[in-house]
Amino acid sequence: MSIMLIAAAAAGHAEAAGEHHEATLLGLGAEGWVYVGITIFFLIAIFVAKAPAQILAILDARIADTRKSLDEAAAIRTEAEALLADAKRQQESSVKDAAALIEHAKHEAAAIVAKAAADTKDMIGRREKMAADKIGAAERAAVEMLRARAASAATAAAGQIIAQNHGAAADKALVDGAIAGLAH
Repeated sequence: MSIMLIAAAAAGHAEAAGEHHEATLLGLGAEGWVYVGITIFFLIAIFVAKAPAQILAILDARIADTRKSLDEAAAIRTEAEALLADAKRQQESSVKDAAALIEHAKHEAAAIVAKAAADTKDMIGRREKMAADKIGAAERAAVEMLRARAASAATAAAGQIIAQNHGAAADKALVDGAIAGLAH
C-alpha cells in the first residue's frame, strides 16, 4: 500500500505542475517506479539482514545440539570404559578365584586320597589282626580239643591198664601209701 500512496502522490505532483505526461506502467511513471524499486531494495536489505542472523541462529542451535550430543557420547564412552575396566577386573578376580578353588580342591582331594589310603591300610591291618586272632583262637580251640581228646583217651587207656594190672590188693597199698604221705 505504501508503494501505491507514493506513486499516487508522485502522479498528483506531476499533474499539478502542469508538466507533460510521461509514459506510465500500471499507472506509475518513472519516478514512481524508482520509489517502488527503492522500497523493494530496502525490504530485501532488511530481509537479507535478518535472514543471515536467523540462519546463524539455526546453525548455532545445531552446533550446540551437536556439542551436547558429543558431550553425552563422551560421557557414555567414559562410563562404558569404566564398566569395561570393572568387568575385566571382575573377570581377572574370578579367574584367580577359580584357580585358587581348583588348587584348594586338588589339595583336599590329595588329602582325602591320603587319608583313604591310610584308613584302608589301618583297616587291612585290623582285619589281618582279626583274621590272625581268629586263626589263633581256632588253633587254640583245636589244640584244646585235641588235648581234651588226648586226655580223655589217655584216661580211658590208663583206666583199662590199671584195671588189667591192678587188683584190689594193689589199690589198697596205693591208697595206704597216699594216706601215709598226707600225714607227714
